[in-house]
Amino acid sequence: MDTRKLSAIALAGILAGGMLTACSASGSPNATATAALSVGMPNGPQTENHNPFLSTSSANSLGYRWMIYEPLTMWNPAQPADPAKPWLASDTKWTPDYKSVTVTIRDNATWSDGQKLTADDVAFTYNLIKDHEGINTNATPYQSITTAGNQVTMTFGVSQFVNQNKILAQIPIVPKHLWSSIADPATDLNKKPVGSGPYTLKSFTPQTTTLSVRSSGYWQPLPQVKELRYTSYTDNNAQTTALANGESEWSFVFIPNYKTVFVDKDAAHHKVWAAPVLGIHGLYINTSKKPFSDPVLRQAMNMAINREDIFNQAEAGYFHPLITSITGLPSPAGDAFVSPEYKGKNQVVDVEGAKKLLTGAGYKYSGTTLNDQSGKPVTITLTDPSGWSDYQTSLEIVKDNLSKIGIAATVDKANQDAWSKNVEEGNFGAAFRWTNGGATPYDMYQTVMDGSLLQPVGKPSPGGNFGRFNNPQATAALKAYASATSDADRTTALNTIEKVFVEQTPMIPVGADNIGAAYSDKHWTGWPDASNPYAAAQPTQPNALDVVLHLKAAS
Repeated sequence: MDTRKLSAIALAGILAGGMLTACSASGSPNATATAALSVGMPNGPQTENHNPFLSTSSANSLGYRWMIYEPLTMWNPAQPADPAKPWLASDTKWTPDYKSVTVTIRDNATWSDGQKLTADDVAFTYNLIKDHEGINTNATPYQSITTAGNQVTMTFGVSQFVNQNKILAQIPIVPKHLWSSIADPATDLNKKPVGSGPYTLKSFTPQTTTLSVRSSGYWQPLPQVKELRYTSYTDNNAQTTALANGESEWSFVFIPNYKTVFVDKDAAHHKVWAAPVLGIHGLYINTSKKPFSDPVLRQAMNMAINREDIFNQAEAGYFHPLITSITGLPSPAGDAFVSPEYKGKNQVVDVEGAKKLLTGAGYKYSGTTLNDQSGKPVTITLTDPSGWSDYQTSLEIVKDNLSKIGIAATVDKANQDAWSKNVEEGNFGAAFRWTNGGATPYDMYQTVMDGSLLQPVGKPSPGGNFGRFNNPQATAALKAYASATSDADRTTALNTIEKVFVEQTPMIPVGADNIGAAYSDKHWTGWPDASNPYAAAQPTQPNALDVVLHLKAAS
């Protein structure tokens, strides 16, 4: 599993050392006997922390927070353009400028301690986030949060069109009667969690957390799965072994040679679905360094890189789904957003075309070496942490690809902490990295091109624009998209954003993020897949609860 990305769509937890003693506790024969489902993650031993707001908590690392706590709406990142489903909110209404939203709270939801869930609980939750920077992870600019009967109205300083699902579908609602006495919601361990979801905490160990289904009071039909057992395995290999032998039935983990080591172990039941989302991985190029400040050179590099080789050799042919559109938008998640100008236009490897582009712009060849307009050989250092095996393989492929157009590349196997610092401060040549993701392409493009995030080399830019890309047209279009009050204005802005991305190549897109899963349907059926993508399959996503509610006993 890739554990690099922990921000916008919370793909996974953090790998750590650990033990495998929990394997037998989650074995599938016992799970079947008790109508249990065994969920696994390769995140190492956990410290008990059921705080649903913290990215570092065991509840977030393993994903079980969404079985105990629920959001107002249920958004499906596998189908990002689809509207979110009502959940704890029976209705939501945004103003045309997206600076205010009124949510109607359903009247039949209760907390697991029996008390009724009300609009006061919802307003309290959002005020809690508003007043505590440590749990306002998206830095949402809440202005006021008020109630009127069963409705809650929230106002914001600026348009929240691009953040509407982050606000409504990714915030766990907590009970006021318990959390009002918590001194610091950013540090509290929440040892006795009480939520509105269908499950309650049964037991916790560093290896396995077990949840039991509520006996009554849930606002919709209870799931057939009566018990959820979350086991945290030592690493990817341990998690993969547990999946292959049936001890674990559901996980998000990178599996090299996944067909042989997992699927073929039980071809009738073992499945992998890596659904792409509106977030991507690719080669960030430091545009502050000459000659890579020249978009022609970056375009030529883009034309030389073989994405299919990276997909098949570095990503096992599935984990980061191949991107073909020249816009960088992954398919099918981004299909609805591709501008008319670029419909059907796909990336192709064209080494001779790249060379012609370069020589037409004043670059010259000395034998097989590419020299820039000043006569200097073009060289570049490609860097990623040494432990990120898929990225290291990707860099080796890129190194070979660039040699075909005369660019001499070296690969730096960096220390992770040093790499993160250097990328954020702009002290690198090129690096594979991810973007943020969301319901629209905004988050993806903003990570790469937003001039409002631009910092001089040496000053950290943790929010994005690691390549120091400075294009006022892109910055203005991103701002226009975020603040637009009509679909027509958003479409116009997005078309401009895509045009800059295609023509300026600030980053070379290669693969999509995925929110998929490896799972077994031997005991439980009803999983989402490519033919029925009703939810993201990843067990740490907010809509993992929707997946569990769809599961039925196999026989």
